Amino acid sequence: MEQFVISQGHCNKLGATIEEGGVNFAIYCPAASIIELLLFKDVDDANPTVIPLSSPIYRSIYYWHVFVHGIKAGQVYAWRVREAVRSYKSSSQHVEVGKVLLDPYGKRVLFPKAYERFQSNDEAKNMATAARSVVIDTSTYDWGLDCYPRHPLNRTIIYEMHVKGFTANPNSGVADDIRGTYRGLIEKIPYLVDLGITAVELLPIYQFDKYDALPGKLNYWGYCPMSFFAVHEAYSSDQSIMGPLDEFRDMVKALHRNGIEVILDVVYNHTSEGNAQGPCYCFKGLDKRTYYIMNDQGDYYNYSGCGNTLNANNAVVRALILDSLIFWKEEMHVDGFRFDLASILARDANGTPLMNAPALLDIDRNCRLADAKIIAEPWDAGGLYQLGNIAGNKWREWNGQFRDDVRSFIRGDSHSLKKFVLRLIGSPDIYNEREIDPQKSINFITCHDGFTLHDLVTYAYRHNLDNGEMGRDGNDNNYSANYGYEGETDNESLNRLRLRQCKNMMALTILSMGTPMILMGDEVLRTQKGNNNAYCQDNELSYMNWELTAAQEDMLNFTRQMIKRRTMRTRTSATHRRKSYTMLDRVLRSTKLQWHGVRPFQPDWSDQSHTIGVLAYWGQYQIYAYVFVNAFWEDLQIELPPLPRNAKRQWSLLVDTADETPQDVTNIFAMPKYGPGSILNVEARSLIILVSPAF
Repeated sequence: MEQFVISQGHCNKLGATIEEGGVNFAIYCPAASIIELLLFKDVDDANPTVIPLSSPIYRSIYYWHVFVHGIKAGQVYAWRVREAVRSYKSSSQHVEVGKVLLDPYGKRVLFPKAYERFQSNDEAKNMATAARSVVIDTSTYDWGLDCYPRHPLNRTIIYEMHVKGFTANPNSGVADDIRGTYRGLIEKIPYLVDLGITAVELLPIYQFDKYDALPGKLNYWGYCPMSFFAVHEAYSSDQSIMGPLDEFRDMVKALHRNGIEVILDVVYNHTSEGNAQGPCYCFKGLDKRTYYIMNDQGDYYNYSGCGNTLNANNAVVRALILDSLIFWKEEMHVDGFRFDLASILARDANGTPLMNAPALLDIDRNCRLADAKIIAEPWDAGGLYQLGNIAGNKWREWNGQFRDDVRSFIRGDSHSLKKFVLRLIGSPDIYNEREIDPQKSINFITCHDGFTLHDLVTYAYRHNLDNGEMGRDGNDNNYSANYGYEGETDNESLNRLRLRQCKNMMALTILSMGTPMILMGDEVLRTQKGNNNAYCQDNELSYMNWELTAAQEDMLNFTRQMIKRRTMRTRTSATHRRKSYTMLDRVLRSTKLQWHGVRPFQPDWSDQSHTIGVLAYWGQYQIYAYVFVNAFWEDLQIELPPLPRNAKRQWSLLVDTADETPQDVTNIFAMPKYGPGSILNVEARSLIILVSPAF
């Protein structure tokens, strides 16, 4: 067994910190009376050197620390609690004695060949089978001239995607050895640039437990973190110690070089350790009651739906979350974060919601995160729904009401028009328009959780039997429709209708007031065959399909053109200087909105209405825009409204979702012209957009 020279060390910084002459280790574990640092020769070593710490010189109140001389980056290590403090009411409710534990601040998780998810009471076996940490030096990476794109939210188009699923399909055209990896994603950056998106929102890339699913299934989405600092190693084509970190950073650098931001979907609401029957990797072994919300009997509260709930408003956990975010922002150069089930961060140690939760406000106001995009999923699995009420002004929110109300109106539901109009103009009923900027709302119709856009118009019911839960899993309230036939069909008329509905919802997502988010593959009508909860489908059902039919090419071209129209450049009449403005960015928020029906100035606001027209004047840039949405199941003849101020000008038809490609989005120099008062036929279940310069 190798011998090491040790000294007192310090707890100025938690984790493993490389310093002159060796490495300082520091960890929070107030319930231990003796704690051991385990130093392994390599990832598969089952007989590590054990450094027991019990003397007060290695302890500063709640923290244990030791400096090990002569070691460096690449040293494999773990922790183990040997004895718990006897004064604790029940040590078993605080720590797991004898388990091999990851460092909560570890920058990489290693898995031995003999890895087993659950540890036993056989300590020798645990030494061979448990996951372990490794000392990492992040300072050696060459970022070159990398810089954050820093797109303002009013010029941001978010593309929610899965790193593996984007290129894992054999038809992706990516080399076999890098399919489904960070490097594989780099190969497809030209596709993202051509599409026009400005930010990718990556499903979880923190190291997660792929076996956190039913027997025989794998967790594909990754919402089961083992570590808040370590990058998921399975998405890397390089499995060396630094391989996953460097490959991830290569990806970030390449995306930045192409003007694309990187937003991480982060899970600080629970961990993969689950409830009392779950595995022990780290937090359970160090201090359950610090890291998790529990009752007096030692039961785990489950506001996440995943077995446990992180005690986010505990001071130690709040610091852990902030340190993790800052690490990813400063060391890994990510641009922002989307917080899964963010409302859990508003719960106290008893699970009670807090009005001004410290965890949320810490993130909102931290100066080192000031220029990062911060997005909340403003609800949790325990029923806490905080849309419009997340503590702090910086937070942006996934607008679940936008998803539901636009789906409902476009499907043709009664009693849906008024809510639809509110979503179109930025949800002023949810976000106080006098106090909150218009980009508070992240608008989306679909996301990873639920139907894809294609399936939303193809299936009336979820089809989740393949998940192994007897079809009980997944949301049963989808606001979907099959328009007469469940599933795929060769009926050309029905397929044209479905394509038109997809275009309608894509157009509304991109052009409504707020920041649009598109689900990976919706631009090419990706299907999951009616599965609306594909968390355990690590297969081609979830992967991007790169072999496109004519209809898929049509949808791709439409989406690409709509994104271009949203970010179209205009001139100011006063100075004629070229500037970048979003074409309909503030138009729909204007105080000079005009509402119309099939006849000008005669909108039908009844509960049975399925149509609405809105004319808005963008005074700052002098553009009129007229949007008419016909969610009715019959064609309508509409009369175009007059153009204010200048009756001589004409309307130009920019978008008609009922038309075939490429006429569905018209070239700006060849747009058909119509005078005010002209009668247009708006086909059933379609929308049109007309524009006119006002100068």
